[in-house]
Amino acid sequence: MAKNTVAAVWELAEPIAEELGLILWDVVFEKEGANYYLRIFIDKEDGIGIEDCVNMSHALDKPLDDADLIDRQYNLQVSSPGIERKLTRDFHFECAIDEKVILRLIRPYEGQREFKGVLLDYSETGAITIEFPDETTMTAEKKEIAWVKLDDFPA
Repeated sequence: MAKNTVAAVWELAEPIAEELGLILWDVVFEKEGANYYLRIFIDKEDGIGIEDCVNMSHALDKPLDDADLIDRQYNLQVSSPGIERKLTRDFHFECAIDEKVILRLIRPYEGQREFKGVLLDYSETGAITIEFPDETTMTAEKKEIAWVKLDDFPA
């Protein structure tokens, strides 16, 4: 198969999510201990409920089995990305402009690895600019960043 597992599952799951009135937020395929997990994260304008997760899981079961995209046993998990969701894809960052975020760098900058601020900009090259409460800004390249997630807690 030419595509990787995540890309192939995304292609299969996105139209199913749309048909159910959902947004496919992310697809993750990972090994934890001896087990593999296919995690499908969904969202919608007014929030996700357990029924949405159940409906998406049921709607995905047969197409996933029929497509036979994964050559090993795995557990399918469908859930909300959560309040402090990780921002990984371009559209995640675009949706989060002017939102509070936590940015963690791979290597410390001025002795610090974690920064909180408001996401001001996300460039086509993946540069992320955040503004701190004192109105100063910081721009980091994607290759310098361990992760970025929404910050739901007050400063």
